[in-house]
Amino acid sequence: MVGHVDHGKTSLTRALTNKWTDTHSEEIKRGITIKIGYADTTFYKNEDGTAFATAMQAEKEPDKWKVSRHVSFLDAPGHETLMTTTIAASSLLDGAILVIAANEKCPQPQTEEHLMVLNVLGIKNIVVVQNKIDLVSKEKALENYRQIKEFLKGTKFEDAPIIPVSANYNANIDKLVEAIEKTIPTPKHDPELPARMYVARSFDVNKPGTEISKLKGGVIGGSLVQGKLRLGEEVEMLPGIWMKVKDKEIIEPIVLKIEGLMAGGEPVEEAKPGGLIGIATGLDPAITKADQLVGNIVGKKGTLPPVLSEVELEYSLLKREGIDNPPLKAGEPIVISAGTATAVGVITKLKGNSVTVKLKRPICAERKGKAALTRKIGQRWRLAGFGIIC
Repeated sequence: MVGHVDHGKTSLTRALTNKWTDTHSEEIKRGITIKIGYADTTFYKNEDGTAFATAMQAEKEPDKWKVSRHVSFLDAPGHETLMTTTIAASSLLDGAILVIAANEKCPQPQTEEHLMVLNVLGIKNIVVVQNKIDLVSKEKALENYRQIKEFLKGTKFEDAPIIPVSANYNANIDKLVEAIEKTIPTPKHDPELPARMYVARSFDVNKPGTEISKLKGGVIGGSLVQGKLRLGEEVEMLPGIWMKVKDKEIIEPIVLKIEGLMAGGEPVEEAKPGGLIGIATGLDPAITKADQLVGNIVGKKGTLPPVLSEVELEYSLLKREGIDNPPLKAGEPIVISAGTATAVGVITKLKGNSVTVKLKRPICAERKGKAALTRKIGQRWRLAGFGIIC
């Protein structure tokens, strides 16, 4: 779920899943999404597949509907300063919903940036939602629709369906479910590939004041992009945990046992690609709390990508109307986003369209994998380009 700040992504997620994903105190206080939100749901269809419904609709007429598909949603922050979080979210996606409010001119700044992120990271299938139609007249809605069509013209998404909805009133949500089911297919995965899970969340599930004897180990969450994981097996996490010992920064790989597996809100014996999963571990919850392990990759020992302290990329800068994006310079600070990992670094070498970045903290990243580049332009950090890791 991507789009400009305050265009209704979280409200739309709730309309589709019945879950409000802004759960952190700062998000509730400020009324915006800061961390990636997660929600699992089931979509339903009628017997001949001509009508679709959310789980909430299907519960009212259980005899009319059968399961169409289980779907997991990631609610990405829209605010410009949180673009790296959005880039991390897009690395887990099989498709996307681009939310555009009907009561504002299209495109808004993050509408453009999020579409660029989807394009850079190779997302092929999107559904465009024209939200907040309850706030405008029919004429204004049609004018906004034409702006959306013009915005998408010439991009690979120009034929994407545009569904007008009112998320707050659940208007036209059934047609949105139909568009998702027909436009964003479930990708095929090779179960024989080695397991690869991107960690997008990590947390402590213990309540304050829990007795030591009743403490539970930390939990990690994310998406399995290939292979499969089984309850009880031993896996490795790279680059691992960051520590500072006597003014020295140390990164230690983590080997852990899968003590519990959750998928779609239910405990399972085996997890496969598709959707979001949670892994209960025996790790000290002090290590996993507050998303400290975000950016790691989990898999069987010896099968994971290399840990890189220095990254070489073949890169391209984005051309953006009204924003100066000059050539990169040696010594310039830059943010690299690969998978769910985000790392700050300094450019040490430039040659043609190749750049070498020395990272402050190492990342685990696939060779030939895609990475997004964010740099400071003026007083703001902006998405500036993308590259392929050499």
